[in-house]
Amino acid sequence: MTDDSSLKNAFLFRQPILNRQQELAGYQLSFRTSAATTSPPAGAAAALCAAYSELGMQSALGHSCAFIGIDSEFLQQEAIELLPPAGVVLELLLDGVADRATLTRCQDLRARGYTLAMPDYRGIDDRSRPLLPMVGIIKIDVDAADAGPLRDLAGSLRKLPIRLLAQGIGNSEQMENCRHLGFELFQGRYFAQAEIISGRRLSASQAALIRLINLVGRDVETALIEDAFKHEPALTLNLLRVVNSVGCRGSRLAQPVTSLRHAITLFGRRQLQRWLSLLLLAPGQAADPSRSPLLQVAALRGRMMELLIELGPPGNHRHLSELAFITGILSMMPVALGLPIEEILEQIAVERAVRNALCEHAGLLGNILALLECFDNDDAPGCDRLLSALPGHFDHHTLNTCLSVALRWLNGGGSE
Repeated sequence: MTDDSSLKNAFLFRQPILNRQQELAGYQLSFRTSAATTSPPAGAAAALCAAYSELGMQSALGHSCAFIGIDSEFLQQEAIELLPPAGVVLELLLDGVADRATLTRCQDLRARGYTLAMPDYRGIDDRSRPLLPMVGIIKIDVDAADAGPLRDLAGSLRKLPIRLLAQGIGNSEQMENCRHLGFELFQGRYFAQAEIISGRRLSASQAALIRLINLVGRDVETALIEDAFKHEPALTLNLLRVVNSVGCRGSRLAQPVTSLRHAITLFGRRQLQRWLSLLLLAPGQAADPSRSPLLQVAALRGRMMELLIELGPPGNHRHLSELAFITGILSMMPVALGLPIEEILEQIAVERAVRNALCEHAGLLGNILALLECFDNDDAPGCDRLLSALPGHFDHHTLNTCLSVALRWLNGGGSE
């Protein structure tokens, strides 16, 4: 990626950016090392752009945009034009007031179709005034502004053809307030923060999904699973739709599947359990990870766990690989259901290795789950500590590559 030794051991972190419909709009990509710093390390902009190309992030991200920080030095380099204008947002990390060369370069990039973003906006001043006509997105840190100033900052920009991005959103209340003020984009992991209440009652649809997950996970006859589906007509129709669409894409079916039993058999027990578990995370989203950020985190975590198990040292890990995906999905259930994981596992039958991983971070599955939790939380020191404890040869590049492969899988680009 780069010869800069400070970045050879860097992690490619991502922070979700959502739109007003709470759907995934993009990711803020950043390089972080274990060295604590409030600013990107030297050479991070060039390395990030190189990683974007080398890891195939354009195809991996699908329709989501990558927000990439560009410092004043890299801004002038021609290599920046290798980035696809439609796939990235260039965030201007400028020190002080932009000089004439910087403004000219920004005008040129804008003319080439790039979207420019101004971070850390604090009002119209000598720094922001010359850039306002060229930027398409302005980022305002909600933690750095009180309610009054935040309202004033947003109000002063409403008449401009600029989208406002609220950065540092920590909870749904902050998001709703910013939404009311006219913000269109929201950055943070507030969607993955939930109030966990012991003894919370599950909805009827959630209880039905749990019953089906338990049936599919046990070695019961297909007729029992078929009968359970018949009591859930909406799920039955959804299953037939999904199986038919998969069949048409793969050209495996000479005719549509109309039999419920045939659909269950064709889908397979393992895939059916995955699908039902994703539905339990967000039943209203029809298990379409491209629409739900929570499903994105869960599905990515599950797929990355599979990949890391498969890349481990030779041994009897095949069975663990089969358990890895469901472990990743179940790790997000407390957020989705608002219940402690122990209470969830009282209702969903799982193997001991999965239970130990979820409740105690024990075993290989538990170690990898802990690693990916740190990875999702931009915790570079934690990632370094857990990587070094894993058996086999795992490094920063392995984790970054697994992220790209998993994203490509999630967006339909292959099943690497």
